Parts: sequence; C-alpha cells; structure tokens
Amino acid sequence: MIEPKPAIQPQTTNGTGKAGKKRRFGGTEAQIRSALKFYKVLAYLTGTMLLLLCAELIARYGFGQYLFAGGTNAVTGQPFGFGFADAEPPGVIGGVNLSITVLIVHGWMYVVYLISNFRLWSLMRWPFTKLVVMALGGVVPFLSFFVEKKFHAEVEAELAANPQAPQRY
Repeated sequence: MIEPKPAIQPQTTNGTGKAGKKRRFGGTEAQIRSALKFYKVLAYLTGTMLLLLCAELIARYGFGQYLFAGGTNAVTGQPFGFGFADAEPPGVIGGVNLSITVLIVHGWMYVVYLISNFRLWSLMRWPFTKLVVMALGGVVPFLSFFVEKKFHAEVEAELAANPQAPQRY
C-alpha cells in the first residue's frame, strides 16, 4: 500500500546545515493548469452572473419590476417584446421571466464553480481557508474577479518556483 505524504516535506540539508522544504502538488503540471483554466473561466462567468443577479434583485425589490421576454402586456393586450414589467400585479402574461432565469442559472453555475474551486484547491494542496475564500468569490459581488487574479498568480508562481513538484509519474 502506498503511504500518503504531506504537501511539504523536509529535504536533506542544502549545504548550509539547514533543512529546506520540498513542495508537493496533488497532480501533474498539466492537471494543475487544466484546473486553473477551468477555475478562471468559471470565476469570470460566476462573477458576471452574480452582478446580473444583483441588478435583478435591485430591479425586483427596489422598483418592483421583473425582466421579461415575449408574452402579452396584461394592461393593453399588446404583444410584449423585451423589457421590464410590473411584478405585482403581473404586467406580462406568458413570456419568459428572465429574472427567474438569472436566479436559476447563477445557482447552478455556482455549484460548478464550487467544483472548480475544490479541484484546484485539492491539486495545489492548499489550506482550507483558501477554499473558503475562493467559495466566497461566488457570493460577494466583484470578489471572484480579484480572488481569481490573486490565485492565478499564486499558482503560476508556485509552479515556477517548484518545477520538480508536479513530477508524479
């Protein structure tokens, strides 16, 4: 049976009498770069959907409006194209409520974003606090953009500083 090894292992002395630390990753460089790209794409998509969600919530609770596409104007009976309509009483009959669509899409996208967070976190063997910070990126507006930039640079720096670490096979 293969014994698991910690992420950072003490090395032999480096000639100065002090032991250095050897960085280990949970995957190959290709796996890490793939996870990083997956995380980057989902960070931007989830961040954008979160901003749309915030705009939708402001329209709904601040102005009492839903975003609709298609349907019939409830007051005039005329066809309704695309735009905002009253939430209560319903301003559009039929059509697609895009406000609800934004809620659903962001929710499912956040689930996939969490999967990308976990994948990158486990391959990099980071502490749990970094996973929590990455997860907050999908619920705090604008945070995903800043967190993605920070962690992307950190991954690149760790890969460059430890070229031997992702060599597993």
